[in-house]
Amino acid sequence: MAETVEELTVNYEEEGVVLCKELEKHVLTKGAWATVMFLYQDFNRRDEEYGPLKVTIRRYQKKSGNYISRSKFNISSMAQAQMMVETLQGWMPEEEGK
Repeated sequence: MAETVEELTVNYEEEGVVLCKELEKHVLTKGAWATVMFLYQDFNRRDEEYGPLKVTIRRYQKKSGNYISRSKFNISSMAQAQMMVETLQGWMPEEEGK
């Protein structure tokens, strides 16, 4: 269990093999509720190599001094991530003076 946001990870290992490999982490919010975005890859046992880049956004609640996973949203491909970026940019108001 993680006591700090910095300790949170999506790394997952079984029998000495890292099945989910965290590549990067970005903390979106901290506090009693934390939101963290991870860039990761899953290990394909059949091919014995890591698959394509994926993104997951996870929400954690701090309870009794430890963060507990409460919800997650997985972005399954970089194409889906790009569509999300474009949609968010379209929703954002343009800043004055640009």
